[in-house]
Amino acid sequence: MTISNISLVSVWVTDISEAKAFYTDVLGFEEQEDIQLAEDFRWCTVRHPRQPELSVHLTTPGKPLSDDLVAAMQRAQAEGGLPGIGLAVDDCRATYEELTAKGVTFIQPPAERPYGVEALMRDNSGNWMVLVEHRDFDPAAMTVQDLQ
Repeated sequence: MTISNISLVSVWVTDISEAKAFYTDVLGFEEQEDIQLAEDFRWCTVRHPRQPELSVHLTTPGKPLSDDLVAAMQRAQAEGGLPGIGLAVDDCRATYEELTAKGVTFIQPPAERPYGVEALMRDNSGNWMVLVEHRDFDPAAMTVQDLQ
Protein backbone atom coordinates (compact mmCIF):
# COMPACT_ATOMS: atom_id res chain seq x y z
CA MET A 1 0.00 0.00 0.00
CA THR A 2 1.26 3.47 -0.84
CA ILE A 3 -0.44 6.56 0.52
CA SER A 4 1.04 9.67 -0.99
CA ASN A 5 -0.58 12.43 1.09
CA ILE A 6 -3.71 13.78 2.75
CA SER A 7 -5.90 15.24 0.03
CA LEU A 8 -9.18 16.02 1.84
CA VAL A 9 -10.29 17.08 5.31
CA SER A 10 -13.87 17.73 6.35
CA VAL A 11 -15.06 20.61 8.51
CA TRP A 12 -18.56 20.45 9.98
CA VAL A 13 -20.40 23.73 9.43
CA THR A 14 -23.85 25.07 10.22
CA ASP A 15 -24.53 26.55 6.76
CA ILE A 16 -22.49 25.58 3.70
CA SER A 17 -23.04 28.83 1.77
CA GLU A 18 -22.12 31.02 4.74
CA ALA A 19 -19.09 28.84 5.53
CA LYS A 20 -17.92 28.97 1.91
CA ALA A 21 -18.15 32.78 2.00
CA PHE A 22 -16.16 32.89 5.26
CA TYR A 23 -13.41 30.59 4.00
CA THR A 24 -13.12 32.38 0.64
CA ASP A 25 -13.88 36.04 1.46
CA VAL A 26 -12.35 36.22 4.93
CA LEU A 27 -9.60 33.57 4.99
CA GLY A 28 -8.54 33.77 1.34
CA PHE A 29 -9.35 30.21 0.26
CA GLU A 30 -10.62 29.50 -3.27
CA GLU A 31 -13.80 27.69 -4.20
CA GLN A 32 -12.98 24.33 -5.71
CA GLU A 33 -16.26 22.44 -6.13
CA ASP A 34 -19.84 23.21 -5.18
CA ILE A 35 -22.26 20.58 -6.45
CA GLN A 36 -25.75 19.62 -5.30
CA LEU A 37 -25.55 15.81 -5.55
CA ALA A 38 -28.94 15.03 -4.03
CA GLU A 39 -31.78 17.00 -2.53
CA ASP A 40 -30.18 16.73 0.90
CA PHE A 41 -26.48 16.46 0.00
CA ARG A 42 -24.20 19.21 -1.25
CA TRP A 43 -20.51 18.61 -2.02
CA CYS A 44 -18.60 21.83 -1.41
CA THR A 45 -14.82 22.10 -1.23
CA VAL A 46 -12.43 25.00 -0.91
CA ARG A 47 -8.65 25.07 -0.97
CA HIS A 48 -5.90 27.47 -0.12
CA PRO A 49 -4.01 28.82 -3.17
CA ARG A 50 -0.66 28.01 -1.53
CA GLN A 51 -1.71 24.39 -0.87
CA PRO A 52 -3.96 23.36 -3.78
CA GLU A 53 -3.42 19.63 -3.20
CA LEU A 54 -5.47 19.74 0.03
CA SER A 55 -9.23 20.23 -0.24
CA VAL A 56 -11.37 21.33 2.70
CA HIS A 57 -14.83 19.76 2.50
CA LEU A 58 -17.47 22.02 4.08
CA THR A 59 -20.38 19.86 5.20
CA THR A 60 -23.34 19.91 7.55
CA PRO A 61 -24.24 17.06 9.89
CA GLY A 62 -26.92 14.93 8.20
CA LYS A 63 -27.62 11.60 6.59
CA PRO A 64 -26.15 8.98 6.48
CA LEU A 65 -25.32 9.85 10.13
CA SER A 66 -27.88 8.77 12.71
CA ASP A 67 -30.38 11.32 14.00
CA ASP A 68 -28.84 11.05 17.47
CA LEU A 69 -25.34 11.76 16.16
CA VAL A 70 -26.59 14.68 14.05
CA ALA A 71 -28.32 16.16 17.11
CA ALA A 72 -25.17 15.71 19.22
CA MET A 73 -23.01 17.36 16.56
CA GLN A 74 -25.43 20.26 16.23
CA ARG A 75 -25.32 20.76 20.02
CA ALA A 76 -21.52 20.71 19.90
CA GLN A 77 -21.58 23.27 17.08
CA ALA A 78 -23.92 25.54 19.05
CA GLU A 79 -21.57 25.34 22.04
CA GLY A 80 -18.49 26.02 19.89
CA GLY A 81 -17.13 22.62 20.82
CA LEU A 82 -16.03 21.23 17.46
CA PRO A 83 -12.45 21.63 16.30
CA GLY A 84 -11.79 22.97 12.83
CA ILE A 85 -8.38 23.13 11.21
CA GLY A 86 -4.97 24.56 11.97
CA LEU A 87 -3.58 27.24 9.70
CA ALA A 88 0.08 28.12 9.26
CA VAL A 89 0.68 31.86 9.01
CA ASP A 90 3.75 33.94 8.20
CA ASP A 91 3.01 36.53 10.92
CA CYS A 92 0.49 35.53 13.58
CA ARG A 93 0.13 39.00 15.10
CA ALA A 94 -0.48 40.68 11.73
CA THR A 95 -2.95 37.96 10.72
CA TYR A 96 -4.73 38.40 14.06
CA GLU A 97 -5.06 42.15 13.44
CA GLU A 98 -6.28 41.63 9.87
CA LEU A 99 -8.87 39.00 10.81
CA THR A 100 -10.03 40.93 13.87
CA ALA A 101 -10.68 43.92 11.58
CA LYS A 102 -12.81 41.60 9.42
CA GLY A 103 -14.92 40.66 12.45
CA VAL A 104 -13.43 37.25 13.22
CA THR A 105 -13.91 36.11 16.82
CA PHE A 106 -10.75 35.13 18.67
CA ILE A 107 -10.70 32.85 21.71
CA GLN A 108 -7.07 33.64 22.44
CA PRO A 109 -4.91 36.45 21.06
CA PRO A 110 -1.42 35.69 19.75
CA ALA A 111 0.81 34.19 22.43
CA GLU A 112 4.39 32.96 22.46
CA ARG A 113 4.75 29.19 22.51
CA PRO A 114 7.89 27.04 22.32
CA TYR A 115 6.98 26.17 18.71
CA GLY A 116 6.07 29.69 17.59
CA VAL A 117 3.30 32.24 18.00
CA GLU A 118 -0.24 30.88 18.31
CA ALA A 119 -3.76 32.37 18.32
CA LEU A 120 -7.13 30.62 18.57
CA MET A 121 -10.14 31.80 16.60
CA ARG A 122 -13.58 30.60 15.57
CA ASP A 123 -14.94 30.24 12.08
CA ASN A 124 -18.49 31.45 11.43
CA SER A 125 -19.88 28.03 12.40
CA GLY A 126 -18.25 28.23 15.83
CA ASN A 127 -15.44 25.75 15.09
CA TRP A 128 -12.23 26.65 16.83
CA MET A 129 -9.20 27.07 14.61
CA VAL A 130 -5.56 27.59 15.46
CA LEU A 131 -3.23 30.02 13.69
CA VAL A 132 0.45 29.17 14.13
CA GLU A 133 3.54 31.08 13.10
CA HIS A 134 5.98 28.18 13.35
CA ARG A 135 9.58 28.32 14.49
CA ASP A 136 12.09 25.57 15.06
CA PHE A 137 12.15 24.11 18.54
CA ASP A 138 13.50 21.15 20.46
CA PRO A 139 10.68 19.29 22.27
CA ALA A 140 13.24 17.68 24.58
CA ALA A 141 14.27 21.13 25.83
CA MET A 142 10.70 22.11 26.82
CA THR A 143 9.94 22.85 30.45
CA VAL A 144 6.70 22.74 32.42
CA GLN A 145 6.58 26.56 32.22
CA ASP A 146 6.66 26.34 28.42
CA LEU A 147 3.40 24.38 28.50
CA GLN A 148 1.51 26.89 30.66
